[in-house]
Amino acid sequence: MLKIRFKDKKYNAVWLVEPKITIGRSATNALVIDDPIAGDVHVEVLVDNENLTLKNLLPAVPVKVNDLEVTGACELKPEDQITIGTVELVVIDPKRETKTLEQAASNVTQLRPSKPTGWSLKANHTALGNRVFPLKDITVIGRANDCDISLAAAHLSRRHAQLQVVDGMLFVKDLGSANGTFLNGKQVSEARVKRGDELRFDALSFGVIGPSDDMAKTSVRKPPSRAEAIQEAKAAPVAKGKPAQRPSPVVPTRASSASTPVSDKVAEAGSKGRYGLIFLGILAVLVITALFLTRK
Repeated sequence: MLKIRFKDKKYNAVWLVEPKITIGRSATNALVIDDPIAGDVHVEVLVDNENLTLKNLLPAVPVKVNDLEVTGACELKPEDQITIGTVELVVIDPKRETKTLEQAASNVTQLRPSKPTGWSLKANHTALGNRVFPLKDITVIGRANDCDISLAAAHLSRRHAQLQVVDGMLFVKDLGSANGTFLNGKQVSEARVKRGDELRFDALSFGVIGPSDDMAKTSVRKPPSRAEAIQEAKAAPVAKGKPAQRPSPVVPTRASSASTPVSDKVAEAGSKGRYGLIFLGILAVLVITALFLTRK
């Protein structure tokens, strides 16, 4: 079964169910459009299985199919584009879109190898097989073959968006894509992306895998070069223990050099004083004894 939707995917697609659907400004239509030149019921799409026929119910206001004006009826096929005033619609085959995404997955190219950043995108669509795409410092995603991640999706711009890792943190920047870049459902032109966020480029949705904020801010020490390692090894014994210090020579001062003779003289004088006192004591005893004997 086929669908019809707005080209810019502003609203959800509408199934083309038998026997027909109508398109116009009235709320009774299966697909409601808002354009001043559109009628209340402007177009019918007759459905017979997957055979479609478009009928312009207001021939005075031409409807374009693939840029060709239709005032009556014409056949419709998947990927045909319908224009009513400024409104652009497209017929899609969900099965064909799935095959296109599967082909896109097989055509993924990683052109310039780079060191791991810890960041990656995990495809949410089963057509991409839940594949994980590692991110480099700068990664461009788009339809062009020279993109870092190249996906052959019809509504993806040639250079759709850029992902950049700065100081461990991930940022996304839209490169002027036709169908927009979305972060957690909100269209952005430039924003920071965190682990667990959802990034969508047109209809391609990805989950963000990466470090937490704390890990992203952690700086990694650069390993020393061979020359630096040799220098560190030579300096290691000095760093572990203090170098032996030579004993400083003792320089005698004037006071210390004079102290030895003075002490010797004092000791000598003391020795002579003791002998003098002994002699005086003996002499005093002899005098007293003599006086005592004379009195008798």
